[in-house]
Amino acid sequence: MSLAALPLFVKLAGRPVILVGTGEAAEAKRRLLERAGSRIVGEEAEASLAIVALEVPEEAVARLRGRGVLVNTVDRPDLCDFTLPAIIDRDPVLIAIGTGGASAGLAAALRQRLETMLPVKLGKLAWALGLARARIRERWPDSEHRRRAIGDALAQGGALDPLAEHDPEAVDLWLAGGGDLPANRIVHIALTSADPDDLTLRQARALAAAERIFHRRDVPPSILNRARADALRQPCAAAPADPGPGLSVDLEMKS
Repeated sequence: MSLAALPLFVKLAGRPVILVGTGEAAEAKRRLLERAGSRIVGEEAEASLAIVALEVPEEAVARLRGRGVLVNTVDRPDLCDFTLPAIIDRDPVLIAIGTGGASAGLAAALRQRLETMLPVKLGKLAWALGLARARIRERWPDSEHRRRAIGDALAQGGALDPLAEHDPEAVDLWLAGGGDLPANRIVHIALTSADPDDLTLRQARALAAAERIFHRRDVPPSILNRARADALRQPCAAAPADPGPGLSVDLEMKS
């Protein structure tokens, strides 16, 4: 299964963005662009991105695309080169929820639901981790060990579980702790269905956290896509006796 679009975070502070149109829809986009710090300009100006909020947008979109400008057209996903997601802001953490233009209402509903789940202080945890980057690298010089230690701390129930409330000194306390790496282990999953929605919570979490995936060739891409993008995927008849450090998952279809 291919991605309908590749999500990107674009820094717009001080950069021009074309806004074409008037009315409530255009003003809503103007507020969003101003919040991102962009410089809002008219159609004739030079810019890489444009937002069109017109009742009949086809001609304006054609002109802009003819100049190589990427266009978002309000309420017209068929005329969009990019879409604007629903946003959860826990500065510097940004969570974007998009539906490819299929339903802005669904994206908004998901945003509202997730807003209640994410701690207000999540951004402070992110800043603390950023400030501690040098100390983290010093503590775990090996990049693989460092990735495993951070992943273990941020896992559910971990020392820095992002969905839990933490004291301001949480990162310092974590670094001052034992610093032992999580044990090497492999999780065997016998799939009863090719539908990823049928994965148990435990199976889904293992796939999301695993550093490498060993799988039979009949395991469908829809399941493999639930793993981390950077996880090694190795088709094989059976997982090796020594799968490697960290968490590995062995997948097979149950007959």
